[in-house]
Amino acid sequence: MSILLHEVNKSFPNPPTQVLTNISCEIKLGEFVSLVGRSGSGKSTLLYIMSSLDKATSGSVKIGGEEISSFTQKKLHQFRNEHMGFVFQFHYLLPELSAEENILMPARKNGLHHQKREYAHYLLEQFGIKDKINRLPKQLSGGEQQRVAIARALIMEPTYLFTDEPTGNLDTANGEIVMNIFKKLNLEKKTTIVMVTHDPDFANSATRQIYLSDGKITSQAV
Repeated sequence: MSILLHEVNKSFPNPPTQVLTNISCEIKLGEFVSLVGRSGSGKSTLLYIMSSLDKATSGSVKIGGEEISSFTQKKLHQFRNEHMGFVFQFHYLLPELSAEENILMPARKNGLHHQKREYAHYLLEQFGIKDKINRLPKQLSGGEQQRVAIARALIMEPTYLFTDEPTGNLDTANGEIVMNIFKKLNLEKKTTIVMVTHDPDFANSATRQIYLSDGKITSQAV
């Protein structure tokens, strides 16, 4: 179930902009990989293409040997829900729902929210916010909201976790909490994690770093 990219290109027509050029790489099952580079290097675009949230202009993107572009919309949505988790710089919690209800949203789509409630409570406890279970997002700090968002991404126990600057809006202490959660997931659950970050210390938390410059991979360090 590795993620394999071969000669992936991404461009936009107006104005003509080449964002990614001939990207070829493999993310192996169970890896923790950080995508690093200056602003505008293409790392977030690469993450979105890897995770099927964006389409390449040309090239091949395969997960587990299957070409993502061949998936029907129904199959793609099901695959995302069952195998992928997403964490972004902004939490995107639904303001009218409690922490518990936000976490269970992906499970509700499959009618599994009752079965997953105990796991949601476990995640809240692991993340140190069990006492905030019934709080609305506006009643939570920024760090607590981000931890709820991560728990939501994990509720379906995904094979792959894609994160785009997950610590960008957090202070150092909360950023370290988030990174420790990721490292524990990767170590204990063997969750495959791909993380975009501009922070060199957090990038070094990964087992491999892929460096991008001007839309090209310049090195892949272990």
